[in-house]
Amino acid sequence: MKLEGQVRIPSGCAIAAVISKEGKKMTGDTVIAGMVPMHDRSNGLGGGFAGYGIYPEYRACYAFHIFFRDNLSRKNCEEFLKEGFEIVRAEDIPIRKIPEITDLPLIWRYFVIPFGSTLSRLQLDEKEYVVRMVTRINTAIDGAYVFSSGKNMGVFKAVGFPEDVGRFYRLDRYEGYSWTAHGRYPTNTPGWWGGAHPFALLDYTVVHNGEISSYDANRRYIEMFGYQCTLQTDTEVMTYIADYLLRRQKLTLTELAAVIAAPFWSTIEKMEPEARERAAWLRTVYPSLLVTGPFSIVLGFEGGLMALNDRLKLRSMVTAEKDDRVFIASEEAAIRAMEPDAGSLYAPAGGEPVIVRVKEGAF
Repeated sequence: MKLEGQVRIPSGCAIAAVISKEGKKMTGDTVIAGMVPMHDRSNGLGGGFAGYGIYPEYRACYAFHIFFRDNLSRKNCEEFLKEGFEIVRAEDIPIRKIPEITDLPLIWRYFVIPFGSTLSRLQLDEKEYVVRMVTRINTAIDGAYVFSSGKNMGVFKAVGFPEDVGRFYRLDRYEGYSWTAHGRYPTNTPGWWGGAHPFALLDYTVVHNGEISSYDANRRYIEMFGYQCTLQTDTEVMTYIADYLLRRQKLTLTELAAVIAAPFWSTIEKMEPEARERAAWLRTVYPSLLVTGPFSIVLGFEGGLMALNDRLKLRSMVTAEKDDRVFIASEEAAIRAMEPDAGSLYAPAGGEPVIVRVKEGAF
């Protein structure tokens, strides 16, 4: 009979990230190396990466990465895209066929620009329009899933171990100023291509280690604002929460952290008056967006990263630095694999956001 530890890993899943504060480019090999020591945190049912700054020649376009079940779903989706976007380029995402990655969907990318006339007619800004179009595709076009939709960035994910997924997508040929990575160990949701991390909307991406016990409450609330959770895993809702609070509600990253990993009321009572008033307001206005359960996440966005633990720090996460690079991972071993000489090792407290930005204009 197998013991508990041989059947499942309660703290499974692995996250890693690296960013250059000077905006210097690095290939995906760096963050792939960080996933290798954490191999046993995954079980081969999902791995993925997000790279920022990887499409400079198409920086004005939204890069849609899309899984298709078959050519019929691809054709239906392309007809839909042509109605609302100028398609600057459409192509298969280059892959390296390896025996470890099987049951491949069709994997395409489209560099698109919304029609100005359509935006004027609908009286929408670009980002809101793109979000609505992505939601339409993922809910109304059978067999099509947009899994990345930002500018000058892209998500690459599959069913497999993360180091294999990195080789599969040939990430050694991409260069970006920031990378995030995830190795999945699903316990309550299926392992499939769309359910692998990162989850993305516009330039926001989330990789997550843990379990969201408040998922139903979070989902019901966020879906009141037009978002639709379709990818069969709890982490998806975090991405939509980030988009809603940052883009639509104009909160800061620190305020986002104070909503999803809100301090206890007993902690708020001990704050200085101004901070206490703001923290109490956030808890009162957004109670349904408090994320409960153990988690550590890395939120990627244009020009930066934010690392965050749940308020009780029930999942491990460490950060470190070397020169202009900042490293984040579930384990110190992962950071040492990315940079053996990294220093300033730090374990953030529960609910304490670690925010790293690229200097202005560097990306």
